[in-house]
Formats: sequence, structure tokens, C-alpha cells
Amino acid sequence: MSVNAVTNLEVKSHNSPDETRHPDKTTLDLVTVGDYTIGRMTFEPGWTWADCIKPVVGTDSCQLSHVGFCVSGKLDVETNDGGRISISAGDSYTIPPGHNAWVVGDQPFQGVEFVSGAEFAKALSD
Repeated sequence: MSVNAVTNLEVKSHNSPDETRHPDKTTLDLVTVGDYTIGRMTFEPGWTWADCIKPVVGTDSCQLSHVGFCVSGKLDVETNDGGRISISAGDSYTIPPGHNAWVVGDQPFQGVEFVSGAEFAKALSD
């Protein structure tokens, strides 16, 4: 198991992010602290990866790895090989590349991403 050493004391607020991305039904607020880019993502009701993010990135399914924590709402995820999970408030999660996801219900999903924030919802040509 690798250990990442943090060398600086630093704080930034997602309320004043370094960058914000706004694909359809999506808000992604990014802050970089030290060597880490952390994303706060909000997906509105009706959000699906296929409808809202696929047009931005151009792949058939999400090809990123995700490690995160669900603050509120519910998200269902299905991998290309048929695995399926539901993520709800209070859950920590890992999602491998090759998946689709969608918001369940009438509440937004809000999560904090620790691995894929820098690349999420970013056009491959960027």
C-alpha cells in the first residue's frame, strides 16, 4: 500500500472553487490543495451520465475511476459487465472505469470526489 505524504498546511473552500464545470444538470466545483484536486459534484434530478456527460467526453461509458463520499441524494451505478450499486447519503464508494450512472428520485445527488475530480466532465481534447 502506497502512502502519500502531505507537505503543506492548506485550506480552500468549495464555495470559492478554483474551477467550476457546468455540463447539463451538473455542477462540479474543483479545488486543488497540495497535489490533490477534490471535486464537489451536484447532479440534478433527471441527470444520467449518458445524457449529461457522454456528450462532453465522447466515450460510450465513463472511463474514470472514482473514490468518493455521498453527502446527499441517491445515485445508481451500473458497470459495463452488469455490476450494480446504489449510493446514498453517508456512503463512501469506489467505482471502476466502464460504467454509467443516474440520479434516483427527485433530490439532487451531491458527492465529494477524491480521485477523478480533475478529469470529470472534461472534454478529451482539453
